[in-house]
Amino acid sequence: MLAQSSARTGLPLSVLGAYGSVGLPLAAMTLAVFVYLPTFYTASLGLGLTEVGLILLLTRAWDMVTDPAAGWLSDHYPIGGRRRRPYVLIALPVLAVSLYALFVPPAGAGVTYLLGWGLLFFLAVSLTLLPLSAWGAELSPHYHERSRVFGARNLFVILGTLVALVLPVAFGVADAGQEGEALKVVVWFVLLSLPVAIVLLVAVVPERRYTTPPKAQGVRALFGLLADNRPFRVLIGAFLLNGLGNALPATLFLLYVGHVIARPDWAGPMLLAYFATGVAGVPLWVWLARRYEKHRVWRGAMLWACAMFAVVPFLGAGDVWPFLAVAVLTGATLGADLTLPAAMQADVIDHDTYRTRQPRAGLYFALWGMATKLAAGAAVGIAFPLLDLAGFQATGTNSAFALGVLALLYGVAPAVCKLAAIGVMSRYELTRDRHDEIRAALALRAAE
Repeated sequence: MLAQSSARTGLPLSVLGAYGSVGLPLAAMTLAVFVYLPTFYTASLGLGLTEVGLILLLTRAWDMVTDPAAGWLSDHYPIGGRRRRPYVLIALPVLAVSLYALFVPPAGAGVTYLLGWGLLFFLAVSLTLLPLSAWGAELSPHYHERSRVFGARNLFVILGTLVALVLPVAFGVADAGQEGEALKVVVWFVLLSLPVAIVLLVAVVPERRYTTPPKAQGVRALFGLLADNRPFRVLIGAFLLNGLGNALPATLFLLYVGHVIARPDWAGPMLLAYFATGVAGVPLWVWLARRYEKHRVWRGAMLWACAMFAVVPFLGAGDVWPFLAVAVLTGATLGADLTLPAAMQADVIDHDTYRTRQPRAGLYFALWGMATKLAAGAAVGIAFPLLDLAGFQATGTNSAFALGVLALLYGVAPAVCKLAAIGVMSRYELTRDRHDEIRAALALRAAE
């Protein structure tokens, strides 16, 4: 009934808002992990660049275990007839405790502390995000409605990112060297807002009740079937490459603005401009996807970002306004990166359901989450050791060579990753018409 109604009239705004609202505190938390946390543990706590980079890469490699486990559990072991909401509720206290420990470490916290709490934190993130993403994919079977569902969620994601940027400014802790205080501000915002958002999610957003769980299969058989899903392979390959292209500048942003542009006081306003443009662009990307199809629009957005990143290596100390223009113009593509691949992910899950007769959204979003976190971890694990080899110092004066390596990692490497993603997406074949055929076949099968 939910699927039929959503296909005809669209999901109510109350449902879209309640589903999307969880993205706000989670996005604030994610920004802090990407932007503030690596710099805090190196510049403030004194850990080495290579140490922090490898530890954060290891915690993301841990997701290779936790993400499939979370997806498997929520697919195959309903609790009270529900496959998604119970796991989100179970993860909440674990996420809250590990988040506080990671963001507000005691004096003298070192490598072991970062690794231990990082592993627990990312386990809780998997138990939250995997069921949540699968839940969204199951809200509607309609090709365009899924763009609306994930557009709503990612609108809140970008708003949450803006909140994480504005709060440290409002509390006067946004300058370089104050990453620890900024983390405290963000962690309290998340701890206060996330439970409220999850209560709203559980109370308002419908979830189908399952009386019989899907048939369990061996892990080897499952991954063999996934390997046969060509649209998924193409999509996740492009997503991983584009994710690395996004994670590199996100990880290096504070270092680039502070050392290459030499204006750390502009970091907050520039990030604010980037994400504000991202918010404004979400409705445009949803509209363009309805008109020209999701995969084509996403390729165009990535190509536009490549053109903007090409300017970065030519900037230097004092080039505030040119870099602000780059931030705004690349920010315009953020809504496409967040919304369109996630909507296409729901479509490739239908392709799998049609072929295998198994509803396995949790497992698919597990692989999706692994790609997301692997890209983020690889960005730190690659960039920080390379900067270390180049002699870069997070605090102090750097040579022209070290600054050049930073600029190449921030601007050229992301463009190369995105160009590769565009090439991979040229092989994507799950068009709107093909998806309509799959949905019609699934509807006939359900009616039998």
